[in-house]
Amino acid sequence: MSTFASPIMGRPSNVQSHIVPSVAWFSSVAAEEPKPKRRKRRRRRSALPTRAPIIVTPGAAERVKFLLSSKDDAKGIRLGVKKRGCNGLSFTMNYVLDTPEDAKLTKLDEFVTCENGVVVYVDPGAMFNIVGTVMDWEETELSAEFTFNNPNSKGECGCGESFNV
Repeated sequence: MSTFASPIMGRPSNVQSHIVPSVAWFSSVAAEEPKPKRRKRRRRRSALPTRAPIIVTPGAAERVKFLLSSKDDAKGIRLGVKKRGCNGLSFTMNYVLDTPEDAKLTKLDEFVTCENGVVVYVDPGAMFNIVGTVMDWEETELSAEFTFNNPNSKGECGCGESFNV
């Protein structure tokens, strides 16, 4: 038992002080208990198989391979969308080069590797608009162009250059 001066009465009191013994007791108990082991978090795997963001037909893959062979430092193409045209959005295709700037950009991109080794990157900002799209190469008497069959498209303009989602 310890005594201390009561600030109200100005004289010693016989009240027990539990502050010092309780702190010592908690610190000794905490020191004796082992720390719980942290459990490693497991990555949750989906039960459903993952799909490629786009489907590249063999004809389109061959044409991309031909285009990449004409560009020395190209390692693939990046597919994206841009606001333009008479109906809202239009597909864009750009070379992905072996440069530090493109290396930073492609870290976030989804990609599809074709059977002939061609890599098609998909811009993350375009993913919502083009997931499930089939990319094909078509040659007719009047034109030779990449075509995109987009299941998310709600409408297209008359010329087929732009679409809306």
